[in-house]
Amino acid sequence: MNTARAVVLAAPSSGSGKTTVSTGLMAALARRGTRVAPFKVGPDYIDPGYHTLAAGAPGRNLDPVLVGPDRIAALARHGSAGAEVAVVEGVMGLFDGRVADGAGSTAEVAALLGAPVVLVVDVRGQARSLAALLHGFRSFDPSPRSAGGAGRARVAGVILNRVGSPRHVEVLTAAAEEAGLPVLGAVPRRAELVVPSRHLGLVTAAEHGAAARAAVDAMAELVAAHVDLDAVVATAQPLPDGPSWDPEQEIAGAHAGPGSPRLPGNPDNPNMPDRRPVIAVAGGPAFGFGYAEHTELLRAAGADVALVDPLRDESLPEGTAGLILPGGFPEEHVAALGANAPLRAEIAALAASGAPVHAECGGLLYLCRELDGVEMCAVLDASGAMTERLTLGYRDAVALTGSAVFPEGSRVCGHEFHRCAVTPRAGGTGSAPLRQERGDAAAWAWRGAEPEGFVLDGVHASFLHTHPAGNPDAVVHFVRSSAT
Repeated sequence: MNTARAVVLAAPSSGSGKTTVSTGLMAALARRGTRVAPFKVGPDYIDPGYHTLAAGAPGRNLDPVLVGPDRIAALARHGSAGAEVAVVEGVMGLFDGRVADGAGSTAEVAALLGAPVVLVVDVRGQARSLAALLHGFRSFDPSPRSAGGAGRARVAGVILNRVGSPRHVEVLTAAAEEAGLPVLGAVPRRAELVVPSRHLGLVTAAEHGAAARAAVDAMAELVAAHVDLDAVVATAQPLPDGPSWDPEQEIAGAHAGPGSPRLPGNPDNPNMPDRRPVIAVAGGPAFGFGYAEHTELLRAAGADVALVDPLRDESLPEGTAGLILPGGFPEEHVAALGANAPLRAEIAALAASGAPVHAECGGLLYLCRELDGVEMCAVLDASGAMTERLTLGYRDAVALTGSAVFPEGSRVCGHEFHRCAVTPRAGGTGSAPLRQERGDAAAWAWRGAEPEGFVLDGVHASFLHTHPAGNPDAVVHFVRSSAT
């Protein structure tokens, strides 16, 4: 039985310092011997890397939009197995989620977990007005849809961030008491804790290396010195009773869909192939945008997962039958990726053989002929380039073309987050010119946008990020395709 207790750290808005406080809290608790399970609300890939360093356990995401609200508590129980406390960092402001309906907000996740919320407030320029802010967040009752039908999120305390002086703390504490909330910590301003950022947010922990570890250590020291750790843990509540998310059960209950290869399978699990294909998954500093549940599902579906770092490894793992290229920041490592010609040639040969290749966002850029003028894998006759335009948001997409990942007509909810464009060599944008000349087809369509992505033989490549825990059928389809 899972006995972990959960607490959610949220904020009135982005930029309030919740990543510093959440990561520091995870690290401070872990350093005193508490077993911490770290989580992040939403599709963010960067914060969980710092959470992993802080807690010494895999950082995981809780996103009701991508995986469905019914899976959130089960995924939290799975990720917190063996832990004493689950620390959940929110996204944006407490009630901010998908623009259309607020789904996927921190408040929704807190309600689904029955976990109390500790509000991290940037108090620069505030005094008694803090009471009004806290009163508003305590009393606001979102619609049942935006709370997943799970009731209200309960604000249980506040951590004052970027306080200016002891007197400032006294005034703010009195204001919080007027609003009926205890102050659980008062963190001073510390500019040296700013972690390097780029066009899509923080530099990933894998890229930042020793400096990332030093930043996490500094966050831990700061939070340990200025936050009442025992008081924060005391607010945590047990996760709701129920089964934990189980990758083997997810795979056993999945449906590969029409067009999935018919293979002799395991009699105990018809979705298991009769042999275990080797599936290479790219990682390292350039391709770090993945979910922990993905490899768990791949293994449960019968694959042997082998990691490959395109910045270091000059060949694919022996026996590679399928390749997954997650998102990341290939544009920040374009010279090194271009210099690794042996691996690029192997990836091109694998794709030419018809083997399944699934590429998302950064992986799509890597498959192009070039990225910002540097030669890439040339699997797709297209050029990738950085732009000034940010593309961001959830997408309700339908698969236009059957592939090794998604049968035609599959409906998914995914997420876009990039400042890149891909232009086919034939001219224009999107997949249409390639489709006309080479028999390619677009991967996705969604409302208000041109068809997006590429399907070519065994290749499925697009800017859309999907969460495998929300699409176990696609994992079965990919592993079966790799086993043929």
